[in-house]
Amino acid sequence: MLTVDFRRFPVEPGDRLLDLGCGAGRHAFEAFRRGAQVTACDADEGELRTVASIATAMEEAGESPALAQAVAVGGDATAMPFGDGVFDRVIAAEVLEHIADDQAALHEIARVLRPGGLLAVTVPAWLPERVCWLLSDDYHNVPGGHVRIYTRPELEAKLRRAGLTVGGHHHAHGLHSPYWWLKCAVGVANDDHPLARAYHRLLVWDIM
Repeated sequence: MLTVDFRRFPVEPGDRLLDLGCGAGRHAFEAFRRGAQVTACDADEGELRTVASIATAMEEAGESPALAQAVAVGGDATAMPFGDGVFDRVIAAEVLEHIADDQAALHEIARVLRPGGLLAVTVPAWLPERVCWLLSDDYHNVPGGHVRIYTRPELEAKLRRAGLTVGGHHHAHGLHSPYWWLKCAVGVANDDHPLARAYHRLLVWDIM
């Protein structure tokens, strides 16, 4: 599931794009298909190996244009192993809510993004996230879980403190909030619960 709308976040062939906190690589792969020179960065080495393997398979299958490149790089969002201004585009999708020092991460993003470059940030909406926190301590206490809930003014203030200019915003994927409320009610790790499985099938159907 893409949380970044590429109709609002244009990526052109040859663009140098960083997918920070890439996870399983969903945004990295979409940018790769669009011809970008993609750097997928994450702290999870297992995820990076998977992303690199899939990118290689995509290239071999002809799913990427001639100018497209994809590399997977391990790194810390608060101290990235990249030079200043080396990326035309940066994506940080569902990442900042996991980082203890999110302001340091935003300063790093501003550093590696070239002047005039574009940044796409996505975070969970305040109200659905607050419901999850109220329903389950496990939701936000697990290692690597969410450490904060953002309001729009708070997030915009942090972006500006990092020297970034705030543009437009939008909301998406409202069907996913009830899924996580349900997971919090039946157990965050209980993927086999009949209700959780049924709702997951609905989400997959909606995406397809």
